[in-house]
Amino acid sequence: MSSPRWMSLMRHVSVFCNLAGLAVSLASSQSSPSLNPSKFSQVASNESSSASSPLAVDDSAETLRTAAATLGSEGAGAGQWNSEKHGTFSLSHFAAEAGAGFNAPLGNDTPYITWGSNFTAGAGLHFSQRFTLLGEFQFMDNKLPGAFIAAGGGQNGNAHIISLTADPVVDLFPTRVNSLYVTGGGGYYYKSTNFNVPVCCDFYGYPVNVTENSFSSNQFGANLGLGVSHRLGGVYGEGKMKVFGEARYVYIHTPPITETNGLGTTELIPVTLGLRW
Repeated sequence: MSSPRWMSLMRHVSVFCNLAGLAVSLASSQSSPSLNPSKFSQVASNESSSASSPLAVDDSAETLRTAAATLGSEGAGAGQWNSEKHGTFSLSHFAAEAGAGFNAPLGNDTPYITWGSNFTAGAGLHFSQRFTLLGEFQFMDNKLPGAFIAAGGGQNGNAHIISLTADPVVDLFPTRVNSLYVTGGGGYYYKSTNFNVPVCCDFYGYPVNVTENSFSSNQFGANLGLGVSHRLGGVYGEGKMKVFGEARYVYIHTPPITETNGLGTTELIPVTLGLRW
């Protein structure tokens, strides 16, 4: 092979190798991802921080849970405070009572009335542990003295008193098991005086009383009383059910004896035992 042809072949091979190397270099630069130094340093910093504090995430979660629980308890407490302070009543605010006992006459009406019995029922609201307002119904059944019955043309008789009153109750020691309270109020009183005679007979052959003569009146009356109570439940003063015993002075402004249906003012002392919620 001649020298000029050999030189020409070597030159072609050299050019081909250079072109191949350039193509490989370009392909490699395009396929490799570019690295951002700032991102690399940030990732390295995060990895270093995580590695140095492995409990950081757990501590943050625990802090969030504690804060949520605190906010929840504060919200519940605020709701309870608002319900108490702003008058949102629940069933625990409602009050009720029932009782029975006896009555003693007092004052100028002792010639026209004697001892008897009573029944009392009421309902209302507890505005606080210390203060309760009750609406009360009371029925009193008293006998009449013999001389008065004879003057009225009967063989036996009675005086019935029905009342509807509003009566506040103030507990003096509301958190104690045994307590004292004061009460009183006023309202509507109906009184009827009845003279009866027995006639024969009912289905079983017993005589029955028939009213021979009676008179009645409607008027205002008032009462004032003192009582004791014993709590049946709760160890920290939160029990609602109580046994109570009380005595009241009742004044009824019945018509004077100079009027047709009058016997003068009526004064009684009803003594009542019962349960109060």
